[in-house]
Amino acid sequence: MANDNQWSRVNRNQNLYDNHPATEPPTLPPNNGGPKKPKKRRSWRRILLTVFLWLLTLGFIGTLAGAAVFFTYANEAPNITESDLASENSSAIYDNQGNPIWKLSTVQRDYANSNEIPKTLKEAVVSIEDRRFYKHGGVDPIRIAGAALANIEGSSLGMQGGSTLTQQLVKLSVFSTSTADQTLKRKAQEAWLALRVEKNFSKDEILTFYMNKVYMGHGVSGMKTAAEYFYGKPLTALSLPQLALLAGMPQSPTNYDPYLKDTSAAKDRRDTVLQAMVKYGAITQKQANDAMKVPISDGLQDITAKTQLANESRKTVDGYVQSVLAEASAMGFDTSKPGLKIYTNLDSDLQQKMYDLANGSSVAFPSQNTQIGATMTDPNNGEVVAQISGRNQQILFGTNHANLTGRSSGSSIKPLLDYGPAIEYLNWPTYRTVEDKKYKYPGTSHDVTDWDGKYMDNITMRTALTQSRNIPAVHTLEAVGGQNAAKFMSGLGIQLNKIPGGQDAIGMPLSTVQEAGAFGAIANGGTYYKPTYISKIVTADGTTHNYSVSGKRAMKTSTAFMLTDMMKGVIKPNATAADAIIPGLHQAGKSGLVGFGDGEQMPDRAIKDAWFTGFTKSYTLSVWTGYDDNSLGYIPWTSQDLPAQYYQKVMSYAMQNKPNTDWKMPDTVTPKIDGNIVEYEVKDAKWDNGGLPTVTSVSQSGESPSEAGIPAGAASVGSTSGNN
Repeated sequence: MANDNQWSRVNRNQNLYDNHPATEPPTLPPNNGGPKKPKKRRSWRRILLTVFLWLLTLGFIGTLAGAAVFFTYANEAPNITESDLASENSSAIYDNQGNPIWKLSTVQRDYANSNEIPKTLKEAVVSIEDRRFYKHGGVDPIRIAGAALANIEGSSLGMQGGSTLTQQLVKLSVFSTSTADQTLKRKAQEAWLALRVEKNFSKDEILTFYMNKVYMGHGVSGMKTAAEYFYGKPLTALSLPQLALLAGMPQSPTNYDPYLKDTSAAKDRRDTVLQAMVKYGAITQKQANDAMKVPISDGLQDITAKTQLANESRKTVDGYVQSVLAEASAMGFDTSKPGLKIYTNLDSDLQQKMYDLANGSSVAFPSQNTQIGATMTDPNNGEVVAQISGRNQQILFGTNHANLTGRSSGSSIKPLLDYGPAIEYLNWPTYRTVEDKKYKYPGTSHDVTDWDGKYMDNITMRTALTQSRNIPAVHTLEAVGGQNAAKFMSGLGIQLNKIPGGQDAIGMPLSTVQEAGAFGAIANGGTYYKPTYISKIVTADGTTHNYSVSGKRAMKTSTAFMLTDMMKGVIKPNATAADAIIPGLHQAGKSGLVGFGDGEQMPDRAIKDAWFTGFTKSYTLSVWTGYDDNSLGYIPWTSQDLPAQYYQKVMSYAMQNKPNTDWKMPDTVTPKIDGNIVEYEVKDAKWDNGGLPTVTSVSQSGESPSEAGIPAGAASVGSTSGNN
């Protein structure tokens, strides 16, 4: 029966489905006969559960989205290296003893290693900046939450309050510190890089990086540099209140400046640091109270006097530093980058002496506006040991008169352009006859004149040089030829832009650096060394680049010796540089004067440029004096020996502890005695006296046989093998 009923129900349902399309469900007949069931009311628990699930879902989605954004920003974060974190020292220039003479950076920084930083200072920094520093991994959620709460409550902590010390280091190392740049993207990148820094460096390394990186005001970065600047002491010598002041300054160096008239902000900040140290457990409350009683000014240096001294020190080496920077740039170094250590050939003692003489009263400069340029070298290697760029200069990096090449050298050119080539290429002896008679420049109607308007007729080359006669110099350059003269100058490091001739014989534009280098070659026996300032450069990565100049033969030893011997006579009582005399010193040199043209409306014998370049076997010193603007003045005839006077005082000082050795005659030179003067000629060389009569050099223009160490029975000029 049951089966019959079952099948009857199936059949009935089958009939029902057969009577409707397959695409739509069948519609059952309405049940109008039975009672309706009441609807159930949803419980509040179910509603809350639904809301919670939705919020959880949204939170999960938000977390995923936030993570995606974070890692997108993190992926775009810049690289951060140890060199970024480890603040490099300011680039600096050092003298030849390794003493610093100039900081190149606008911000001063001397890097402190961890062992140079006292534990108390480390605790002070951690106490005030990041008490959980040793507990977090670079980002501190608890600190972030605290900062967020402070923001809501209107605290002054702000967004930066959530940054750990590691994040602050990252910001100082690779990001801008501007508040406007603190975007969500930047904060995400800071956090990411902070995690990386913590992974790669120890806590002590991170703290050391930070303490060297922070800006402390007054153009000073790093707490070690600040200790030296403010207190003149290393960090290890500072007291607790002094260390607390330094620890608190990075937050606002300007407001917490201890040199302000009102130091209440600095004191409040220092005391806040001390209380933070108590809370951190670094010091006791009694220690903090005692430290709070100490005045902020305790131990501070007088920075006004310090700044004045620093500025004066900078003026002393200003010109030399200009030359150093130019040389470093030519070597391919970017001196604007930090971490360079440039070691120079500067003798600070000589530099100071030259500066004091140029700016003091012991040398009688005609006026305050009279300028000077001077370069001193070691002729045996070309090292520039001192250089003066000017006097009474009010600005740094002004005109370096030592390097200017626009001023005529006057007669100081004669040994280089005229008589040197005559000995080198024509084998002229020191007693070769030259004419000092009325003469016009070749191809012109202009007379060659001398300062006295007179003529000495036939004279020796020695006399012509020691008395600085112009007409013989012009004749000599003609005899040598412009090509040979230019070749000789090139060997001395002076490249001429034309073939010299005519008036060039008595003056061409040169600098004191060029003359010091050229005369240095004569002083050392004929080898030219380019004047150089830098001995080595150590780059930020610790690589050392050493520099020295290889000398090249510029002239024969015979030429150098004979030029030197003739120029000894320039520094004689009756010669043109008597004011350069240093009794007993073996030295030689040449003066040079440049007058004004007829149309320049200057007094008779007014001097535009005055030169003297002299040398010993230890030093060469080239000096120029004149005016930047001749409307401000001129050198009167009575002051023509001004550069020789300056030279005399500098060289007297420089040679105090140097051997006073004379030049030794090479075996390629033969001495000849004429009267009481020892003359020299190139051994076994042929030369032409130009059909002129043999004459004798003027008295005292050379050494006597006894002064030269020549035996009394030596040959006379008349027995020479040359063509007289």
